[in-house]
Amino acid sequence: MRLLVQPDDGVRLLVKEMVNATRSIEIVVFRCDQMEIERALAHAVTRGLTVHALIAHTNRAGEENLRKLEMRLLAAGVTVSRTADDLERYHAKLMVLDRREVCILGFNWTHADMEHSRSFGVITRSPSLVREVEGLIEADARRLPYEPLAGNLVVSPANARRQLSDYLKGAKKELVIYDPRISDPAMIGLLEERCRAGVRIQILGRITHRIPGVTVRKPAPQRLHTRTMVRDGHLAFIGSQSLRALELDARREVGVIFRDPKVVARLGRIFREDWALAGQAAQQDDQEAPAERVARRVAKLVTKDLPEVAPVLDEAVKEIAGESVDVELNPDEVESAVKGAVKEAVKEAVSGIVQDV
Repeated sequence: MRLLVQPDDGVRLLVKEMVNATRSIEIVVFRCDQMEIERALAHAVTRGLTVHALIAHTNRAGEENLRKLEMRLLAAGVTVSRTADDLERYHAKLMVLDRREVCILGFNWTHADMEHSRSFGVITRSPSLVREVEGLIEADARRLPYEPLAGNLVVSPANARRQLSDYLKGAKKELVIYDPRISDPAMIGLLEERCRAGVRIQILGRITHRIPGVTVRKPAPQRLHTRTMVRDGHLAFIGSQSLRALELDARREVGVIFRDPKVVARLGRIFREDWALAGQAAQQDDQEAPAERVARRVAKLVTKDLPEVAPVLDEAVKEIAGESVDVELNPDEVESAVKGAVKEAVKEAVSGIVQDV
């Protein structure tokens, strides 16, 4: 088993895996703006490989960019399927190479996730996992019911709640968790029970219900886009599902539980490094001048619920330049840039007001 670490590894290792494939590539896409991935898929077709892409029916930015991706892949000779719309989201990020190697990822095929976020993925040649992921992709492509077989593949909504509940219950000494938002009451209850049993729990991310004895830190300095846990230093989970009801019960999410000693040890080391950086960032925040602290808080609240800008920008460009102009916008980068600019402007304005007061 090999560990992928973002943003350190970027896109290059996955592209290399695709270039080294000799027979087939199957890929599941929720979001993709990495042209290197598209080029690698198109190149695989020219080399005579069978290439199949299963693309989500929608994502947060809407369907338009996904449909454009479909058309580009079809033009390149890729066989394209679209997921059903029976679940809230099809959010899995998977790839099978030559029917003998599987990539299970916590990140999307995007610049934001691969180059600006902490995230992880694994590459394994476990025959049982390869067969199980292939079966899942086939079921979702053909819109058939999926019944999980492999015990360590975590698939929402099929078995994720049971698998991850058992995972948490088995903790004896320590749980370290990356999770952007833990909110499921039953999962929070399990964490609370494990904490009372003497298990040390550290969370990088957010939890909606404070648990006495559980330490939570805000990730810094980079964005968090992984759902990863290490239990007692020898068992790990990497996947796309947070411990929240929507992702456990209403979306297609996929992860894996594994024991590979080297990979688990490396995950533990990275968590400790990220934990220390988050602690340093928290200390710096505490040392901010009062005006800066107020300004930062107001700016965060103002930008939290901003409407999506990418679709508006896309329409505005077409109005000015004409419908014939094909403009490819990266929704994540657009939203990030606009929110960053608004946040800085609000901080500057509020800081000035508070200082005057």
